[in-house]
Amino acid sequence: MFTPKIPPPDTAPTPGTSLVPPLTGLVHPPACTCHHTPTAPTAPAPAAPVARPAVQLTPGSLLVAAAGGTAVVLVVGTVLVSMLLATAITAASVAVCAVVLRSLLNRPNNR
Repeated sequence: MFTPKIPPPDTAPTPGTSLVPPLTGLVHPPACTCHHTPTAPTAPAPAAPVARPAVQLTPGSLLVAAAGGTAVVLVVGTVLVSMLLATAITAASVAVCAVVLRSLLNRPNNR
């Protein structure tokens, strides 16, 4: 199933030959049958348009960009502060558990 399917040696092409015959003897007809000589164009080519900047900043778009940036900063700051708060609460609870376990394990006869 996973073995490659190799053709038998009698039908395999030899390395020096090709399965596609070479294209020889093809003659294309000329594009036109009139026998004139091409002339240079007399009209100059139109000038390229003046390049404009891709982004045009108006006062309204600057205000929207500033408001969007402020919103992103506030959201990211809120997420980071909440992660820091969750870490601090977890550390405090682990510390309280450690103190309780230590007090329980050090004095088992006092109960």
